[in-house]
Amino acid sequence: MRSRQHLVDQEAVTDAGEVPDEVGLRAATSVASGSVRVLAACSLGGAGHFNPLVPFLEAAQRRGDETLVIGPPAMGELVTASGFAFQPGAEPSEADIAPIREKFLVVSRAEALVLGNRELFGRLAATAMLPSMQQTYRDWVPQLILREPCEYASVIAHPPGQTVTAQVAISLAEAEAASIVAAGPALEEQRRGVVDELWASPYLTCFPESLDPSPFPTTIRYCHSARASLRPLPAWWDSADTPLVYVSFGTVLGQMSIAADVYRTALAAVEGLAVRVLLTVGRAFDPARLGSLPPNVHVEPWVDQADVLAEADVVVCHGGSGTVCGALAVGVPLVMVPSFADQFENARRIADTGAGRTVEARTAPETTNQPHLDEEHASRRVRVAVEEVLSNPSYQQHAGRLAREMAAWPTAKEVLARLSAQTNIAGPIQRKTP
Repeated sequence: MRSRQHLVDQEAVTDAGEVPDEVGLRAATSVASGSVRVLAACSLGGAGHFNPLVPFLEAAQRRGDETLVIGPPAMGELVTASGFAFQPGAEPSEADIAPIREKFLVVSRAEALVLGNRELFGRLAATAMLPSMQQTYRDWVPQLILREPCEYASVIAHPPGQTVTAQVAISLAEAEAASIVAAGPALEEQRRGVVDELWASPYLTCFPESLDPSPFPTTIRYCHSARASLRPLPAWWDSADTPLVYVSFGTVLGQMSIAADVYRTALAAVEGLAVRVLLTVGRAFDPARLGSLPPNVHVEPWVDQADVLAEADVVVCHGGSGTVCGALAVGVPLVMVPSFADQFENARRIADTGAGRTVEARTAPETTNQPHLDEEHASRRVRVAVEEVLSNPSYQQHAGRLAREMAAWPTAKEVLARLSAQTNIAGPIQRKTP
């Protein structure tokens, strides 16, 4: 309904203690004048795991670097549609993954941390991807590796010191650190010393420091910039004069048995409100399962997040890092309904800043990961939270403050230049012949 560009165009004064090293980064730009082979490594998880890598891949392409993305086969369509070369690797079978995915909803958070990071990502996914990663190293010989934090095969596969490796954050730094600790025993079984290398590698994040202090010794923050050319949303509603509520629970929920119930409860929360509602459900979920929709609701499998956030007035989500980071970067307040993984801590911290509201069940969140939209009164509480965020301007003001803090950091292009300056571009590594 209204543009938020003014929120980030205002004077970019941060409330955090770090000062962007823009002079050093821009100096590195002139140093890194040669072409670098940049490998982006992804594990399971879809768009939420790939998207944080995109700003760096785009920056690499613009300056003439070679880029390649390696990940599970299911990610191929997403990667190629984004304009990048893709190398498929192997992944665990659905028969191995599905039981773990469903257990996330019923075990404690501590158990879920081990189940997801050690068993799924650290053992199953890393083991499956390792042969493809090793072959890619031999054939393509990357000089700079950018990995999302759930992807471990790229670190296991290469001896330390032969390439520059950086991890690009998905979640809050403390959550990423806890993931390494949880996955550690499985990783050390593959190669001793991997955990120390993970801690020592540069840690790149777009989360604001005031929200996300980092335990990693080399933390580099970058600006989460929206795509330059945004597309206006189609005329899906009779009127464009009412506020836009964007409802999204990520790509994983649509694959879970609880998906339809969660979506129906969310729709009940916004039915009858004087708002437009866009619900995205992911490509794994059939919208026909929702039955008849309220007249103010439109459902799509997927819409580019940047396009939606440019027009949204509030986001209703699970508190996943990709959604909340994207919303905060453009000053959109949130109503968060956490269900599992890092969502609880994301929601708590954002609510503490005043940039959003959290809706949780009355059961103790430390002891269960059960979804928090399945209660009889949940839709009413979500409705109250949406009405409060829309009517109280302080939420948007606090979200705008975080957006200005995030806008003050160096760009992905500048950070990429710093990392590339550490590679051996003066004497390019020759590819090995098969």
